[in-house]
Amino acid sequence: MAEQQAEHRRVVVETPSARREEVHSEAVRYPERSGVSGTALAAIVLGVIALAAIIILFVMNQQNAANDNATAQQQPPQTIVQQPAQQPPVIVQQPAPATQPAPVIINGQPSGAGTTSTSGMNSSDDSRVQTAVDKKLSDDPNLNSLGITATVMSGKVTLIGVVHSQAEKNQVERAIRSVKGVKSVDNQISVSG
Repeated sequence: MAEQQAEHRRVVVETPSARREEVHSEAVRYPERSGVSGTALAAIVLGVIALAAIIILFVMNQQNAANDNATAQQQPPQTIVQQPAQQPPVIVQQPAPATQPAPVIINGQPSGAGTTSTSGMNSSDDSRVQTAVDKKLSDDPNLNSLGITATVMSGKVTLIGVVHSQAEKNQVERAIRSVKGVKSVDNQISVSG
């Protein structure tokens, strides 16, 4: 409700014949202050903008996570093996059934490098050696528990993994050297402890 205040003034009126005093009354209305102050309104506007920004960022994050999940589901399962710092990581696919040659992917080589090498071995020979090496590692209970990864390229077997002792590292290398078709072994197994 509006505030109303009365103002009273006394005015002396002089005329040539008389002098008289008059009282003037005036009602003054002050409108009621309703609504929100400018500071409160600015705070509300800033709050709404901040809330909208948070919601937009949340939605964008959810979309990115959904896209990442979709991409991950479309790619075939791969095992990424980390090599020592001086070499780039090697990506090795899981061994294929014996009826199909096992693909071996190594970063940094031309696409045709695995089909035929200068030593005369072709990819089907490497596939047979890879299958034999994988079988040797999985059938021996002492080797199977170590989690060693082996890749074959032109008869050369590269061993990657971590073992607890030098004796285990040497045991793995001796076992792989005994596999038919293995020409050399690059033992990159690390010893922890």
